[in-house]
Amino acid sequence: MGLDFTRCANEHGMYTRGKGAARLIIGVYVDDLIITRGDAGAVNKFKAQMMNTFRMSDLGPLSYYLGLEVTQGPDGITLRQGAYATKILEKAGLAGCNPSATPMEMKLKLLKDGSTPSMDATEYRSLIGSLRYLCNSRPDLAYAVGYLSRFMEAPRQEHLGAVKRVLRYVAGTVHWGVHYHPGGKKGAAPRLLGYSDSDLAGDVNDRKSTSGLIFFLAGGPVAWQSAKQKVVALSSYEAEYIAAAGATCEGVWPARLLAELVGGAVLAPKLKVDNKSAIALMKNPVHHDRSKHIDVKFHFIRECCDRKLIDVEFVGTEL
Repeated sequence: MGLDFTRCANEHGMYTRGKGAARLIIGVYVDDLIITRGDAGAVNKFKAQMMNTFRMSDLGPLSYYLGLEVTQGPDGITLRQGAYATKILEKAGLAGCNPSATPMEMKLKLLKDGSTPSMDATEYRSLIGSLRYLCNSRPDLAYAVGYLSRFMEAPRQEHLGAVKRVLRYVAGTVHWGVHYHPGGKKGAAPRLLGYSDSDLAGDVNDRKSTSGLIFFLAGGPVAWQSAKQKVVALSSYEAEYIAAAGATCEGVWPARLLAELVGGAVLAPKLKVDNKSAIALMKNPVHHDRSKHIDVKFHFIRECCDRKLIDVEFVGTEL
């Protein structure tokens, strides 16, 4: 077509064209396009080129995309899924229910083989699948939904009760979302700020630990995850080390993508961890005899520290 776009090596659904203020960034999903970054002249030129080639509609400033509601203003951009959350509540028969203050009970532990009767697995999986998509704009649901996803094979009534607790929390926070502040220091390279954490042997079924991570950019979260670890950790520092390794994998990719999109250098993500022994293991190979049993793939974080792809710092647990 001769549009002179370059496909991003780190994300094949993203394309860029031009430099400086006229640089265009295009996000493509099937037949939907998001145009951003370029000045008005560059944007209008691209629209004219596309309309001369395809039958397409210009829907104006982005307000709705794949279930995400987008609100743009001088104070930044907010993403939420209020309409989608309302549909989930209606599907579950909980429209107008009394809201819950938290998505889960504190320190809730559920067994796979509970004492309550089994239930329709299809219904349970449908609700969990809907909630997992809602997590695209709701980091506060990540742990609860991730935890309850572990029981999709043979759910019981107690598991459904916990899911309904999450839904009642959603009912009270339907219009919550994530907000991103405009700009930052002019000329300053963007930098991701991340946190990783882990419990120890928190799953009562197989004694595996749960990792949590979140990365921020422009004041809002851009990547988050809560997932059970693949192996059994033998100590708290090992569980934290595995969680930090997972966070590093998650943080290095968006940093590379960000560098491609802005057309310049991006600072290495800063990752904050609340375990000094885990940080020492990342930065000092002398501790190798304490970690011989840890799967080699988790030592990826050591290489990233050596190559300055990630900047690991200590942070107090209360922060």
